[in-house]
Amino acid sequence: MFEAVLEQVEKNVGKPEYVAVDAGYKTPYNCKILIDQQIRPVMPYTRPMTKAGFFKKYEYVYDEYYDCYICPNNQILKYRTTNREGYREYKSDPQICMNCPYRSQCTNSKDYIKTVTRHIWAHYVEEAEHLRHTDVNKEIYAQRKETIERVFADMKEKHGMRWTTLRGLKRVSVQAMLVAACMNLKKMANWKWRYGKTGSNPRIILQKIQYFMKKHGFRYLWKPCLSEN
Repeated sequence: MFEAVLEQVEKNVGKPEYVAVDAGYKTPYNCKILIDQQIRPVMPYTRPMTKAGFFKKYEYVYDEYYDCYICPNNQILKYRTTNREGYREYKSDPQICMNCPYRSQCTNSKDYIKTVTRHIWAHYVEEAEHLRHTDVNKEIYAQRKETIERVFADMKEKHGMRWTTLRGLKRVSVQAMLVAACMNLKKMANWKWRYGKTGSNPRIILQKIQYFMKKHGFRYLWKPCLSEN
């Protein structure tokens, strides 16, 4: 979905300077798309998925010049093959691993072979990880947490989008679009209220939004504070 959404954004509002996403979108392919188009990737830290008690992947040092990995015991894992998913496989020498004092922290393989994989576009992910530590990325990602995540939370907690009561892609899409429209109307009403722009009475706008949501069966209704001056 990432590439399709990015294309739609470029079509509607133009090419963005940066894109902030959550950890689920931090993949080699997505990083490649952004960096190749000279769009700054803003991506969070992702925790290692290694089992407890085993060496983390970053403890195996990649030697770019010789195209190999060096394990915590200073042994070399040589390149063997590239699988269909685009990952290059680096494997250890079983004769060395058999008597290695760190084998219990390295692998449970019955063949005494440790395998480390590296995607062919891994250097794009490394560049995104490097940018993560910059002040620019930290500032941008903080804005994402303050804006986008709050919208998702409101949709789930206040507008019944944690589960759907309808069946079928078409019906669920209609419900989601109605919720999004309501939330946009709420924002407009809040802006008018906050900044005192001329136009319709904000109290009437808020009442209409409540009536619309109640009429269409939304369980969690937004209750605006109409007592504010």
